[in-house]
Amino acid sequence: MRMVAGALMMMTSACMTPADAGEAPLPVHGVTPGYRCDASGAQGLIGQQATQELGARALQLTGARTIRWIRPGDAVTMDYREDRLNISLDSRNRVERLTCG
Repeated sequence: MRMVAGALMMMTSACMTPADAGEAPLPVHGVTPGYRCDASGAQGLIGQQATQELGARALQLTGARTIRWIRPGDAVTMDYREDRLNISLDSRNRVERLTCG
C-alpha cells in the first residue's frame, strides 16, 4: 500500500510545473491595478443628494474603481479594498461621509 501511495505522489508531482518568473503577479483581493482610492479630493460632495451622477463624479475625483453606498442601518463588512470608495448617506439620502476601503 505504501508503494502505491508513493508512486501516486511521484506521478502527481511530475505533472506540476514551476512558476515562470515572467508571469504576472497573482491578484490580491481588494486590489485592482491602476485604481487606488483617495477620498480627500471628493470631500466637497458632502451634503449633496446621492445620485448616479454624483457617484460617477466621486469615482473621477477619488480614483476608486467601485462605490459602496452605505445607508443608515446597513450592515457593512470589514474587508478593506484600496480600490473602493465608501459613501455614507444620511436618512435624507445625502452624502454624510466619504472614505476609502
